[in-house]
Amino acid sequence: MKELKEYSIEELESYCEQIREKIIQTVSHNGGHLSSNIGAVELIVAMHYVFDVKKDPFIFDVSHQAYTHKLLTDRWERFDTLRELDGISGYTRPDESMYDYFVAGHSSTSISLAVGAAKAIALKNEQTKRLPVALIGDGSLSAGMVYEALNELGDRRYPVVIILNDNKMSISKPIGAISKFLSSAMAGTFYQKIKKTTEQILQYLPESATYMAKKFEESFKLITPGILFEELGIDYIGPIDGHDIESLIRAMQSARSLKKPVIIHTQTLKGKGYEMAEGYYEKWHGVGPFDVNSGEALKQGASKNATTMYSEALMALAKDHNDVVGVTAAMPSGTGLSPLIQAYPERFWDVAIAEQHAVTSMCAMAKEGFKPYISIYSTFLQRAYDQVIHDACIMNLNVVFAIDRAGIVGEDGETHQGAFDIAYLSAIPNMTLMAPRDELSMHEAIRYAYTHQGPLAIRYPRGSFLPCSDVPSLPFVCGKAEVLKEGNSTVLLIGYGNGVGKACAVSQMMQDVGVDVGIVDLRFAKPLDENLLLELSKQYTQWYVISESAKIGGVASLLSAFKEKYTLHVKIKSFEYDDMFIRHGATHLVEERLGITARQISSSILKVFLSK
Repeated sequence: MKELKEYSIEELESYCEQIREKIIQTVSHNGGHLSSNIGAVELIVAMHYVFDVKKDPFIFDVSHQAYTHKLLTDRWERFDTLRELDGISGYTRPDESMYDYFVAGHSSTSISLAVGAAKAIALKNEQTKRLPVALIGDGSLSAGMVYEALNELGDRRYPVVIILNDNKMSISKPIGAISKFLSSAMAGTFYQKIKKTTEQILQYLPESATYMAKKFEESFKLITPGILFEELGIDYIGPIDGHDIESLIRAMQSARSLKKPVIIHTQTLKGKGYEMAEGYYEKWHGVGPFDVNSGEALKQGASKNATTMYSEALMALAKDHNDVVGVTAAMPSGTGLSPLIQAYPERFWDVAIAEQHAVTSMCAMAKEGFKPYISIYSTFLQRAYDQVIHDACIMNLNVVFAIDRAGIVGEDGETHQGAFDIAYLSAIPNMTLMAPRDELSMHEAIRYAYTHQGPLAIRYPRGSFLPCSDVPSLPFVCGKAEVLKEGNSTVLLIGYGNGVGKACAVSQMMQDVGVDVGIVDLRFAKPLDENLLLELSKQYTQWYVISESAKIGGVASLLSAFKEKYTLHVKIKSFEYDDMFIRHGATHLVEERLGITARQISSSILKVFLSK
C-alpha cells in the first residue's frame, strides 16, 4: 500500500469515504463517539498528509474525535475492538500506539500540551525537524485553560499549528461571500507574504503613512473572525471548508511553512456522511450500538437510569421552591439538566466547558441566599477541586454537588471512571457526603439536600441502580445510616450508594448456602453514623465494605479511621477498587476482572467464613 502523501486528491477523497464508513459500521456495533469523528475525517487525513506523525506531536483535544487517526496509524485491523475490554481505546493512549502522543479524555488541554512540546523541541534544537500540531473543537474554547495557553503562546511565539474544528457553523452565515473570499486568500501564501511585507514596510514609512496603514490592517482584520487570535499574537488562517481536502492541505502546508504560532480555522458538519447525524444533534455525539439503516438503538435500558431519577427529583423540587437554581458544564443532557434549563431558563444554566466557573458562580448565588445544585460528572468535578475547597467549603456555603457517573462507567475508560470523588472530597472540612440507593431514596436525597446547611455531595451511578432491599427508604437525617436486614452471623455487609444493591445480591447468595448476614445502607460516608456502628460492632465482627469507589481514601478507609478511634475489635475488608487506573470495557467485564462482582464477593466472604 502506498504512502498517504502519494495519493492524489481524488484518491484522498475516496479514502475519506472508506474511513467514514468504517467508523459508522464500528460505532454502530460497539458504541462510541460518532458525529464528532465522522465530521473530522478530512481534517485528520489532511493532518497526516501534511505533517509527519512519526516526528510531529499530534495532539487531540479530548481525543474522542481521533478515530480517523487510529485508523491511519496501525489500527485498521483492530478497530473492530474499539472500546471493548482489551481492545483499543476510544481515546488516544501512548501505551496503545507510538503514534498517540498523550493520554486525553477531558477537554481544553491540547494547546497547553502543544506549548509544552514546543518548548521542549526548542530546548533540544529540533525546530527544523518537529512541529506540534493540535486539533481542538470550538466547544473546548469555552474553557479558561485554552486562553492561558494562548496567552503564553502569543507572547513566546513558539512554532505551533492549531487546527480549530468549528462544527457549529456560527461564523460563515453572517459573513457569507466575504468569508469565502478571505478564506481562499488567507489559506495561501499570498496573504501571508503581503502581511509580512506590510510589517516590514511599516518600519520605514513616515508616521502619518504608518498610521493609515495600520488602520487599514486593523479594519481588514475586523471583518475576519480571526481578530481575537491575531491580537493574541497568533497568525490566523480561515475559515476553511473542513471537508475540502485540497483546501485543507494547502492551508496546513502554508501554516507549516510560517515557523510561528498559527491557528487554522476550519468549519465542519458534525455527523458528515451519515444523514441522520448531520447537524448539531447532541444524541449523536456519544451513542450506544444502533441500527445503521434506522438509526434506532439496538437495546434500550429496561430500567430508569439514576440521571433521570435525579432530573425528575430536582424538577419537582424546583417547582416548589423558587430559590432552587442549577448549573452544568456543557453536559445538560448527560446530567439530566436539559428539562430544567428548558422549563426554568432563568434559574438553570449550561455554562459550557467551564467547571471552575460553574462552581464559583454558584457559590456566589449561595451567598445571596439561593440553593444551587451543581450537576457534574465525578471526573469533571476534579477539574474544579480548588474551587470546591476555596469557594464552597471554606465559606461553608449551602451548595449541592450532584455527582453523576460515580463508579465504573465502562467503555470510556480511565479518564472517566468515577473512582476518586469520595477520596478527594472526604478530606475537606465542612463537606458532607451522601449517596442514595434507589429511586425513592434519590428523591429523598434531593429533598434533604435543600435543607442541608453547608456543602453537600450526592453521588450516584451511570445507568440504573442495582436492585436492592424492599425496605422503603426513610427520609435522610444527616449522618444517619439505615439497617436493611438483621443477620444471625458475625458478617455485616456495609453498602454505600449503588453498593447497597450489590450487597443485597451478595446477601441472597450467602442466604442460599445457609449464611445469614446483616446489611447496612451507610447513606452518609461523612459524617458516619458512629452510634449505630458502635452498636453493630457488638454482634458483627466481620465488616465487608461494598462501594463503587477507590480503596485508598474510600469508604473502608473512613471506617478504618473510625475503628481506630474507638479501638473496635472488628475486621474490615474492602471490595472497592485497588490502587490503579481502571481500563475501558463493558462494566460487568471490568468488575469481573477486578474481582468485585456479587458472585465473586460472596465467594470470597464464604471462603473466610467457612474456614473458621
